[in-house]
Amino acid sequence: MVDNKQQWKAWLYLAPAIVLLLVFTVWPIINTVRMAFLENYKGLEAAAGVQFSFGVGNFLKVIKYNRFIQCLQNTCLLCFLTVPISTMLALLIAVALNSIKFLQKGLQTIFFLPYVTNSIAIGMVFAAMFNIVGSFYGTENELIVTAGIINNVIEFFGGTHINWINVGSEYWANIFVMTVYIVWNALPFKILVLLGGLQGINKQYYDAAKVDGTPRRRVFTRITVPLLSPMLAYVVITGFIGGFKEYTSIVGIFGENMGPPDAAGRLNTMVGFIYDALSQNNQGRASAAALILFGIILLVTLFNNQVIKKHVHY
Repeated sequence: MVDNKQQWKAWLYLAPAIVLLLVFTVWPIINTVRMAFLENYKGLEAAAGVQFSFGVGNFLKVIKYNRFIQCLQNTCLLCFLTVPISTMLALLIAVALNSIKFLQKGLQTIFFLPYVTNSIAIGMVFAAMFNIVGSFYGTENELIVTAGIINNVIEFFGGTHINWINVGSEYWANIFVMTVYIVWNALPFKILVLLGGLQGINKQYYDAAKVDGTPRRRVFTRITVPLLSPMLAYVVITGFIGGFKEYTSIVGIFGENMGPPDAAGRLNTMVGFIYDALSQNNQGRASAAALILFGIILLVTLFNNQVIKKHVHY
């Protein structure tokens, strides 16, 4: 505890951080709530002195907007597909890494590299991997398709190339590409957290299981998972929060169109919906959509907390 006579020094040291939080975090949140309840609020018109009435019209317009359901569906689909898959893969990889002593540090570095790489750059690499580069006619006038790396692998095993992200591609193919990318991009952080949790588990539990001759599968389900449950709960909750805010990964692969050229906006998400409203100088609608997204994330987080109370062992 800081002596009462010295508390002013503590507040002095904290003052810069508090001021920055108030200016760049607290005030924007308050202002977002304010704009959401001002009918048809537009920043440029407000700067010109136009007055806006108080109401819930912005929320009604967001819900009635023809692409709102599609954005919400894309967001939920990507979130509920990627979070369980990435969590399970991260758990298995973390357990494997924890069991490997030779080159463990090097492997940890390799798995962590995507976390420190720019998301847009990674998205461009994935776009190139799934892309169909082009087509040309051969010597016998047959159409030859120059496929990307993924299609080359499919054709090597006897399959036919798939139009993943180009003109005429199907919705399921676009979702598959995004799921693979998001899962791959989410693995490093989850592996790091789970690996840290594994290394903190008392080895006596495993020694006792070895003495009793307990099978590895039962050791995994009865010792590793229960003792790692707080870390699993953390990565699941943060995964859902991050999943509902998905945006940059789609831009990295499909660009600002958020979908193939002939289906612009097909994979648009709630965050993309907010950015679209901001680009149209409709801050009221963007703020209302942001509060709706906040409410969805809050409900999902509260539900996860209720599940965690029953299954997490501290």
